[in-house]
Amino acid sequence: MAKITINQQRCKGCLLCVSFCPKGVIKKSAKINQKGFVTVELNPQAECSGCTFCALICPDCCIEVYK
Repeated sequence: MAKITINQQRCKGCLLCVSFCPKGVIKKSAKINQKGFVTVELNPQAECSGCTFCALICPDCCIEVYK
């Protein structure tokens, strides 16, 4: 299983990663970062396949995927 890290402070909540994740590993969070944006978080019930779509689509490079 791959591991994903999300830099919450860089995230601007565009939700592109949520729409591109084929497994639903990333979801919209209820948390707000220091800049006032609603961020994303990992869905603990989903299992990451390591496809890296989320990291590739993120315009702010907030996501890293480790295989």
